[in-house]
Amino acid sequence: QEAHFVGPFIEVQKPRTFSSSLILAMASSSPPSTTEIMKKAGAKALSGGIAGAAAQGINVCTLMWMRTIMNYQYRYGGGLVDTTKKLYAEGGIPRFYRGLAPALFQAPMSRFGDTAANDGALAALETSTLPTAVKTMIASACAAGFRVFLMPVDAWKTTKQVEGKEGLKKLIEKTKKNPTALWQGSVAAMSATWVGHYPWFYTNNQLRESMPEFGIPYGKYVRNAVIGFCSAAVSDTCSNSLRVLKTTRQTALVPVSYADAAKEIIAKEGLVGFFGRGLKTRILTNGIQGALF
Repeated sequence: QEAHFVGPFIEVQKPRTFSSSLILAMASSSPPSTTEIMKKAGAKALSGGIAGAAAQGINVCTLMWMRTIMNYQYRYGGGLVDTTKKLYAEGGIPRFYRGLAPALFQAPMSRFGDTAANDGALAALETSTLPTAVKTMIASACAAGFRVFLMPVDAWKTTKQVEGKEGLKKLIEKTKKNPTALWQGSVAAMSATWVGHYPWFYTNNQLRESMPEFGIPYGKYVRNAVIGFCSAAVSDTCSNSLRVLKTTRQTALVPVSYADAAKEIIAKEGLVGFFGRGLKTRILTNGIQGALF
Protein backbone atom coordinates (compact mmCIF):
# COMPACT_ATOMS: atom_id res chain seq x y z
CA GLN A 1 0.00 0.00 0.00
CA GLU A 2 5.92 2.54 -1.98
CA ALA A 3 2.94 3.36 -1.77
CA HIS A 4 2.28 4.19 -0.07
CA PHE A 5 1.90 6.15 3.18
CA VAL A 6 1.98 5.50 -0.40
CA GLY A 7 3.68 3.78 -0.81
CA PRO A 8 5.40 4.68 -1.05
CA PHE A 9 6.86 -2.32 -0.81
CA ILE A 10 6.21 -2.19 -1.53
CA GLU A 11 3.44 -1.69 0.89
CA VAL A 12 -4.03 -2.57 2.39
CA GLN A 13 -1.32 -0.37 1.33
CA LYS A 14 -2.44 2.99 2.46
CA PRO A 15 -0.54 6.24 2.65
CA ARG A 16 1.86 6.44 5.53
CA THR A 17 0.47 8.55 8.36
CA PHE A 18 1.00 9.23 12.01
CA SER A 19 -0.54 7.78 15.13
CA SER A 20 -2.45 10.01 17.50
CA SER A 21 0.42 9.69 19.96
CA LEU A 22 2.77 11.38 17.50
CA ILE A 23 0.40 14.31 17.00
CA LEU A 24 -0.13 14.65 20.74
CA ALA A 25 3.63 14.59 21.23
CA MET A 26 3.80 18.01 19.63
CA ALA A 27 1.99 19.42 22.61
CA SER A 28 4.53 18.03 25.08
CA SER A 29 6.75 20.42 26.95
CA SER A 30 9.94 18.44 26.26
CA PRO A 31 10.54 17.05 22.75
CA PRO A 32 12.03 13.56 22.51
CA SER A 33 15.79 13.37 22.19
CA THR A 34 17.57 12.02 19.12
CA THR A 35 18.38 8.85 21.05
CA GLU A 36 14.71 8.34 21.98
CA ILE A 37 13.62 8.92 18.38
CA MET A 38 16.12 6.39 17.03
CA LYS A 39 15.16 3.82 19.67
CA LYS A 40 11.50 4.18 18.77
CA ALA A 41 12.31 3.92 15.08
CA GLY A 42 14.36 0.81 15.69
CA ALA A 43 11.54 -0.77 17.69
CA LYS A 44 9.10 0.07 14.91
CA ALA A 45 11.37 -1.46 12.28
CA LEU A 46 11.81 -4.68 14.25
CA SER A 47 8.15 -4.73 15.31
CA GLY A 48 8.53 -7.27 18.08
CA GLY A 49 11.91 -8.76 17.30
CA ILE A 50 12.06 -12.14 15.60
CA ALA A 51 8.28 -12.50 15.49
CA GLY A 52 7.90 -9.10 13.85
CA ALA A 53 10.64 -9.77 11.33
CA ALA A 54 9.03 -13.10 10.51
CA ALA A 55 5.66 -11.40 9.99
CA GLN A 56 7.21 -8.89 7.61
CA GLY A 57 8.94 -11.70 5.74
CA ILE A 58 5.67 -13.60 5.42
CA ASN A 59 3.96 -10.44 4.18
CA VAL A 60 6.58 -9.90 1.48
CA CYS A 61 6.73 -13.54 0.39
CA THR A 62 2.97 -14.01 0.36
CA LEU A 63 2.21 -11.08 -1.93
CA MET A 64 5.41 -10.51 -3.86
CA TRP A 65 4.22 -12.55 -6.83
CA MET A 66 1.28 -10.17 -7.25
CA ARG A 67 3.49 -7.10 -6.91
CA THR A 68 5.82 -8.51 -9.56
CA ILE A 69 2.85 -8.77 -11.92
CA MET A 70 1.81 -5.23 -10.99
CA ASN A 71 5.25 -3.71 -11.60
CA TYR A 72 5.58 -5.56 -14.90
CA GLN A 73 2.21 -4.12 -15.93
CA TYR A 74 3.35 -0.65 -14.85
CA ARG A 75 6.31 -0.97 -17.21
CA TYR A 76 4.88 -2.84 -20.18
CA GLY A 77 1.10 -2.82 -19.77
CA GLY A 78 -1.08 -5.86 -20.34
CA GLY A 79 -3.87 -7.59 -18.48
CA LEU A 80 -3.56 -9.59 -15.27
CA VAL A 81 -4.07 -13.04 -16.83
CA ASP A 82 -1.87 -12.42 -19.88
CA THR A 83 0.94 -10.95 -17.77
CA THR A 84 0.79 -13.86 -15.34
CA LYS A 85 1.10 -16.35 -18.20
CA LYS A 86 3.96 -14.41 -19.75
CA LEU A 87 5.95 -14.22 -16.52
CA TYR A 88 5.36 -17.90 -15.75
CA ALA A 89 6.62 -18.83 -19.23
CA GLU A 90 9.82 -16.85 -18.53
CA GLY A 91 10.83 -18.87 -15.49
CA GLY A 92 8.00 -20.57 -13.68
CA ILE A 93 7.18 -19.68 -10.08
CA PRO A 94 10.71 -18.36 -9.28
CA ARG A 95 10.17 -15.64 -11.91
CA PHE A 96 7.56 -14.02 -9.67
CA TYR A 97 10.10 -13.75 -6.83
CA ARG A 98 12.95 -12.03 -8.63
CA GLY A 99 14.13 -9.24 -6.34
CA LEU A 100 13.16 -11.03 -3.13
CA ALA A 101 16.42 -10.20 -1.33
CA PRO A 102 16.15 -6.40 -1.72
CA ALA A 103 12.45 -6.63 -0.92
CA LEU A 104 13.13 -8.30 2.42
CA PHE A 105 15.76 -5.65 3.21
CA GLN A 106 13.61 -2.72 2.12
CA ALA A 107 10.59 -3.52 4.29
CA PRO A 108 12.14 -2.99 7.78
CA MET A 109 14.34 -0.14 6.56
CA SER A 110 11.28 1.70 5.25
CA ARG A 111 9.53 1.33 8.59
CA PHE A 112 12.61 2.56 10.42
CA GLY A 113 13.01 5.58 8.15
CA ASP A 114 9.35 6.54 8.27
CA THR A 115 9.25 6.48 12.06
CA ALA A 116 12.56 8.31 12.52
CA ALA A 117 11.65 11.01 9.99
CA ASN A 118 8.13 11.47 11.38
CA ASP A 119 9.19 11.69 15.04
CA GLY A 120 12.23 13.81 14.25
CA ALA A 121 10.26 16.37 12.27
CA LEU A 122 7.50 16.59 14.87
CA ALA A 123 10.04 17.03 17.66
CA ALA A 124 11.89 19.77 15.77
CA LEU A 125 8.63 21.63 15.10
CA GLU A 126 7.20 21.23 18.60
CA THR A 127 7.86 24.79 19.70
CA SER A 128 6.73 26.21 16.36
CA THR A 129 3.46 28.15 16.13
CA LEU A 130 2.57 26.47 12.85
CA PRO A 131 -0.85 24.77 12.73
CA THR A 132 -0.87 21.05 13.46
CA ALA A 133 -1.94 20.31 9.87
CA VAL A 134 1.11 22.13 8.51
CA LYS A 135 3.42 20.34 10.95
CA THR A 136 1.93 17.04 9.85
CA MET A 137 2.49 17.90 6.19
CA ILE A 138 6.13 18.79 6.89
CA ALA A 139 6.63 15.56 8.81
CA SER A 140 5.05 13.68 5.91
CA ALA A 141 7.49 15.34 3.52
CA CYS A 142 10.44 14.32 5.71
CA ALA A 143 9.23 10.73 5.79
CA ALA A 144 8.76 10.71 2.04
CA GLY A 145 12.17 12.27 1.61
CA PHE A 146 13.80 9.38 3.46
CA ARG A 147 12.56 7.08 0.72
CA VAL A 148 15.00 8.77 -1.65
CA PHE A 149 17.85 7.14 0.29
CA LEU A 150 16.25 3.74 -0.32
CA MET A 151 15.73 4.29 -4.05
CA PRO A 152 18.84 2.26 -5.05
CA VAL A 153 17.40 -0.75 -3.19
CA ASP A 154 14.00 -0.11 -4.75
CA ALA A 155 15.61 0.16 -8.20
CA TRP A 156 17.35 -3.20 -7.66
CA LYS A 157 14.11 -4.85 -6.58
CA THR A 158 11.86 -3.33 -9.23
CA THR A 159 14.29 -3.91 -12.12
CA LYS A 160 14.57 -7.57 -11.13
CA GLN A 161 10.79 -7.84 -11.01
CA VAL A 162 10.40 -6.23 -14.42
CA GLU A 163 13.41 -7.60 -16.31
CA GLY A 164 13.79 -10.94 -14.54
CA LYS A 165 17.06 -12.80 -14.04
CA GLU A 166 19.13 -10.27 -15.98
CA GLY A 167 17.62 -7.30 -14.15
CA LEU A 168 20.55 -6.57 -11.84
CA LYS A 169 23.05 -6.89 -14.68
CA LYS A 170 21.08 -4.44 -16.80
CA LEU A 171 20.79 -2.01 -13.87
CA ILE A 172 24.56 -2.11 -13.28
CA GLU A 173 25.23 -1.46 -16.97
CA LYS A 174 22.81 1.46 -16.91
CA THR A 175 24.40 2.87 -13.76
CA LYS A 176 27.90 2.71 -15.25
CA LYS A 177 26.76 5.03 -18.02
CA ASN A 178 24.63 7.21 -15.73
CA PRO A 179 25.46 7.07 -11.97
CA THR A 180 22.20 8.84 -11.06
CA ALA A 181 20.16 6.00 -12.61
CA LEU A 182 19.70 4.46 -9.17
CA TRP A 183 17.61 7.47 -8.14
CA GLN A 184 15.53 7.83 -11.28
CA GLY A 185 11.84 7.83 -10.40
CA SER A 186 12.37 9.46 -7.01
CA VAL A 187 10.24 12.51 -7.75
CA ALA A 188 7.34 10.40 -9.01
CA ALA A 189 7.62 8.07 -6.02
CA MET A 190 7.44 10.95 -3.54
CA SER A 191 4.66 12.64 -5.50
CA ALA A 192 2.61 9.44 -5.53
CA THR A 193 2.90 9.30 -1.75
CA TRP A 194 1.58 12.84 -1.42
CA VAL A 195 -1.15 12.52 -4.04
CA GLY A 196 -2.46 9.35 -2.41
CA HIS A 197 -2.40 10.73 1.13
CA TYR A 198 -5.37 13.11 1.13
CA PRO A 199 -7.84 11.02 -0.97
CA TRP A 200 -7.32 8.18 1.49
CA PHE A 201 -8.17 10.31 4.53
CA TYR A 202 -11.05 12.11 2.82
CA THR A 203 -12.67 8.85 1.73
CA ASN A 204 -12.04 7.24 5.09
CA ASN A 205 -13.59 10.12 7.02
CA GLN A 206 -16.60 10.38 4.72
CA LEU A 207 -17.37 6.67 4.95
CA ARG A 208 -17.00 6.59 8.73
CA GLU A 209 -19.55 9.37 8.97
CA SER A 210 -22.05 8.06 6.41
CA MET A 211 -21.78 4.26 6.42
CA PRO A 212 -24.23 2.63 8.87
CA GLU A 213 -23.09 0.08 11.41
CA PHE A 214 -23.32 -3.55 10.30
CA GLY A 215 -25.78 -5.47 12.48
CA ILE A 216 -24.05 -8.81 11.97
CA PRO A 217 -21.50 -10.82 13.96
CA TYR A 218 -18.13 -9.08 13.76
CA GLY A 219 -19.89 -6.28 11.93
CA LYS A 220 -17.49 -3.69 13.34
CA TYR A 221 -14.51 -5.44 11.77
CA VAL A 222 -16.28 -6.00 8.46
CA ARG A 223 -17.22 -2.31 8.33
CA ASN A 224 -13.64 -1.24 9.07
CA ALA A 225 -12.35 -3.60 6.38
CA VAL A 226 -14.77 -2.19 3.80
CA ILE A 227 -13.85 1.38 4.69
CA GLY A 228 -10.14 0.60 4.53
CA PHE A 229 -10.46 -1.15 1.18
CA CYS A 230 -12.48 1.67 -0.36
CA SER A 231 -10.10 4.32 0.99
CA ALA A 232 -7.10 2.49 -0.44
CA ALA A 233 -8.83 1.97 -3.79
CA VAL A 234 -9.57 5.70 -4.14
CA SER A 235 -6.03 6.60 -3.07
CA ASP A 236 -4.47 4.12 -5.50
CA THR A 237 -6.65 5.37 -8.35
CA CYS A 238 -5.57 8.96 -7.78
CA SER A 239 -1.85 8.17 -7.61
CA ASN A 240 -1.58 5.30 -10.09
CA SER A 241 -0.35 7.31 -13.08
CA LEU A 242 2.58 8.57 -10.99
CA ARG A 243 3.51 5.01 -10.09
CA VAL A 244 3.39 4.07 -13.75
CA LEU A 245 5.78 6.92 -14.56
CA LYS A 246 8.05 6.02 -11.64
CA THR A 247 8.39 2.39 -12.71
CA THR A 248 8.81 3.24 -16.39
CA ARG A 249 11.59 5.75 -15.74
CA GLN A 250 13.23 3.62 -13.06
CA THR A 251 13.44 0.44 -15.15
CA ALA A 252 14.07 1.93 -18.61
CA LEU A 253 17.34 0.55 -19.93
CA VAL A 254 18.31 3.99 -21.22
CA PRO A 255 17.60 7.26 -19.36
CA VAL A 256 14.14 8.63 -20.17
CA SER A 257 12.45 11.80 -18.94
CA TYR A 258 9.03 11.82 -17.33
CA ALA A 259 7.62 13.65 -20.36
CA ASP A 260 9.03 11.10 -22.80
CA ALA A 261 7.84 8.22 -20.61
CA ALA A 262 4.32 9.67 -20.56
CA LYS A 263 4.34 10.16 -24.34
CA GLU A 264 5.51 6.58 -24.86
CA ILE A 265 2.74 5.15 -22.67
CA ILE A 266 -0.01 7.32 -24.14
CA ALA A 267 1.12 6.54 -27.70
CA LYS A 268 0.91 2.81 -26.94
CA GLU A 269 -2.22 2.56 -24.79
CA GLY A 270 -3.76 6.03 -24.63
CA LEU A 271 -4.86 7.73 -21.45
CA VAL A 272 -6.48 4.51 -20.26
CA GLY A 273 -3.05 2.91 -20.09
CA PHE A 274 -1.45 5.98 -18.58
CA PHE A 275 -3.92 6.11 -15.69
CA GLY A 276 -4.90 2.45 -15.48
CA ARG A 277 -1.83 0.28 -16.00
CA GLY A 278 -1.65 -2.25 -13.18
CA LEU A 279 -4.40 -0.49 -11.22
CA LYS A 280 -6.72 -3.49 -10.91
CA THR A 281 -3.82 -5.65 -9.76
CA ARG A 282 -2.77 -3.04 -7.21
CA ILE A 283 -6.26 -2.70 -5.75
CA LEU A 284 -6.62 -6.49 -5.60
CA THR A 285 -3.20 -6.91 -3.98
CA ASN A 286 -3.84 -4.25 -1.37
CA GLY A 287 -7.25 -5.72 -0.66
CA ILE A 288 -5.74 -9.13 0.00
CA GLN A 289 -2.98 -7.60 2.12
CA GLY A 290 -5.55 -5.74 4.20
CA ALA A 291 -7.49 -8.95 4.76
CA LEU A 292 -4.44 -11.05 5.65
CA PHE A 293 -2.28 -8.58 7.57
